[in-house]
Amino acid sequence: MITDNTTKQTVEEVDESLVISTEPANGDTEGQRRLPKKVALALGAVALCLAAVVLLGIRSRVEAESQLKIATNQAATPVVQVIYPKQGAPSQEIVLPGSTQAFTDTPIYARTNGYLKRWYFDIGARVKKGELLAEIETPEIDRQLEQARADFETAQANLQLAKTTSDRWQFLVKSGSVSKQETDQAVSNLAGMKAAADASAANVRRLEQLQSFERIYAPFDGVITQRNTDVGDLIDAGASAQPQQLFHMAAISELRVYVPVPEVYAPAARVGASADLTLDEYPGETFRGKLVRTSDSIDTSSRTLLVEFDVENSTNKLLPGAYVFVHLKVPIEARSVTIPSSALLFRREGLQVGLVRNGQAELVPVKIGRDYGGTVEIVSGLQAFDAVILDPADSLVSGTPVAVSRQSAQGVGQ
Repeated sequence: MITDNTTKQTVEEVDESLVISTEPANGDTEGQRRLPKKVALALGAVALCLAAVVLLGIRSRVEAESQLKIATNQAATPVVQVIYPKQGAPSQEIVLPGSTQAFTDTPIYARTNGYLKRWYFDIGARVKKGELLAEIETPEIDRQLEQARADFETAQANLQLAKTTSDRWQFLVKSGSVSKQETDQAVSNLAGMKAAADASAANVRRLEQLQSFERIYAPFDGVITQRNTDVGDLIDAGASAQPQQLFHMAAISELRVYVPVPEVYAPAARVGASADLTLDEYPGETFRGKLVRTSDSIDTSSRTLLVEFDVENSTNKLLPGAYVFVHLKVPIEARSVTIPSSALLFRREGLQVGLVRNGQAELVPVKIGRDYGGTVEIVSGLQAFDAVILDPADSLVSGTPVAVSRQSAQGVGQ
């Protein structure tokens, strides 16, 4: 009990000391009410600080996660370089490759059997129509012709005798000196002799024609491009044997040039249109050609129209088989763009180009006009405002998200 009372008294003394220490010097009792209010404000400030710290920590972590996600997406998105197709003035002409051909190019064969007696022109010789090229010796044909002429003379004599007999019998039958049967037989014999004489005459003409084939003449003005025989060669023109080509001639005063024109330029290939031809062996010199005919059909394998130009060659500068460049004028409405060759994609579906549209790759089919090596002409499938992907990956497919490199974008803008 003494202990409890002592403890209680000590507590009361402590309480009194606290009350005395909190009283202001002037004895104002409002200080006792202000003390709990200040403590509450201090605690509230501490709580706000703690909440702010927590919120800032959560926000920084959310922003870090968002930035990480963005960085991950950017790292996963391929960065590509793009360029806009180059569009110049409307093309005024196209240059197409072609080769010259002789206007008339033909082999010359023999029409009779024998031995080559002599020839008069070699390769490179320019001959006129009707000039003698070679002679063939045909002893068999000569002997057959002699026999045929003799048979024809015999047939002529028999015909004359039959005609005389027929006339005499027809005169005698009027007086009843001969019978009608004998007269008819004489007339019939005359008809038979006449047919035999005609057959002999036809045989003579046939052999004479074969004999005329002993001499081989130039069928047109031209140049001898081949000579495939020599003196003493056996000439066999029989149907059972492979015919032997004696000469090969080409008419080069006018040449033909066949050119495949791409389908997109087919409207420019009109009959009567003119074109200039150039050759590497004649730098700075042009030759005038005229479009004379077209195939009027597009080749499905090459998508081209075959046209023919005729070129005057009075100077004989152009040779058959020469490689030429044909400069063909095209209409104004035929427009195209050019892009680097590295932008092309060769796929199973055909030739394609990758474009950047709405942040995604899109593959579009294109058609090529001319190939310049480092660049190609695109005649359909692209516009000047399309952003073309340079050096696209083989795995690129439509719908793939892509990002345009900053350097590429600056280059395109320039």
